[in-house]
Amino acid sequence: MLRSVLLAVVVAAVSGTAANAAVKTKVVTYTYDGTTLKGFLAWDDSIKGQRPGILLVHEFWGLNDYARKRAEELAKLGYVAFACDMYGEGKTTEHPKEAGKFAGEVRMNLKTWQGRATAGLKVLQDNELVDGQNLAAIGYCFGGSTALQLAYTGAPVKAVATFHAALPAPTPEQAKAIKAKVLICHGADDTFIPKDAIAKFRAALDAAKVDYKFISYPGTVHSFTVPGAEKVGVEGLRYNEAADRDSWMQMQTLFRAVFTSKK
Repeated sequence: MLRSVLLAVVVAAVSGTAANAAVKTKVVTYTYDGTTLKGFLAWDDSIKGQRPGILLVHEFWGLNDYARKRAEELAKLGYVAFACDMYGEGKTTEHPKEAGKFAGEVRMNLKTWQGRATAGLKVLQDNELVDGQNLAAIGYCFGGSTALQLAYTGAPVKAVATFHAALPAPTPEQAKAIKAKVLICHGADDTFIPKDAIAKFRAALDAAKVDYKFISYPGTVHSFTVPGAEKVGVEGLRYNEAADRDSWMQMQTLFRAVFTSKK
């Protein structure tokens, strides 16, 4: 049954949204360590049976309309997408200082950071529409580094894709725990990500022989997948349509390579 579902995913990726697509969405409330979290689930109701599940992690702004839109785009491709909530109560902000505060509070506690991501993955994995053997995680900015932190726990994800993410270097033990193929989509002129951080990150993955692909887009800065990013008033943020399109295609290619039918 899953083989036919995967075929539908490939067709949708090539031809765009299917004519009979019926994307449904709902808010899902769950908890981690006493904190109430409110995620966003999206799926195509016209597809029957289980299908791969994609965990999506938001930018440092929180689970906003952009993250929800990306979840819906994944659903149109034939996946079940769950945009998890890393801040609690689904809170968002449009103020950079407040966003930095929210993200910083999560990052300073590794147990919370990895735990909330793992809780989101569990919601996705337990969904009746999801084939729990075919999971992936993607993330933008703060969300990309969160997807990596999830992989460092040894989580059962087959793929991880990041877009303009911070790149925290894993310890040798964390790197060896990675089960996923990893795709890093990075802006070559991104001033928010130090070159030495990139070097340490890649060295750690190389040492552990992690299967990864690192794409650096020339002339591209932070938030290159977010239309209107330059309008928020933060220097160094700018949308790049070419990099946005290519990175999304690279992600789809990765998914097609790793998702398999049930034996």
